[in-house]
Amino acid sequence: MEYYTVLKSIHLLGVVIFLGNIIVTAVWKVMADRTRDPAVVSYAQRLVTITDIAFTAVGVVLIYTTGQLMAPAFGGVFETYWIATGWWLFILSGVIWVLILIPIQIYQARLARGFASGKPIPQRYWMLSRSWNLAGAVATLLPLANLYFMVFKPV
Repeated sequence: MEYYTVLKSIHLLGVVIFLGNIIVTAVWKVMADRTRDPAVVSYAQRLVTITDIAFTAVGVVLIYTTGQLMAPAFGGVFETYWIATGWWLFILSGVIWVLILIPIQIYQARLARGFASGKPIPQRYWMLSRSWNLAGAVATLLPLANLYFMVFKPV
């Protein structure tokens, strides 16, 4: 099999793992929060951390590495409009994750350990959830826009 085709296949696998995880995780976290059941919310919050490490991080590594290796076939990352746009959307989404979402998740996980045994969920958790939902929506829409650029390659 051709080198580029192998890279593209691995790249697409990374995209599926990455997008699949961020979308599914958001859905079941929001659904768990809606129950307002401390045990369910705590468990879901713990799984957010686990799946981000197991899937989102793996997807990021696969996407970034293979994208960098394939870009020279089109002149490089910054020489082709659709690649450069996709790269910036990916980076911006990553910045939102690193600066907003991960710190919120860490703080929520600490709070969740305190109410896992059935204690009431503190108001601070719900305030953080609203911020996580908003920032997470933006951080999810950016790679979906990226998907558009990678598939349709607009000039």
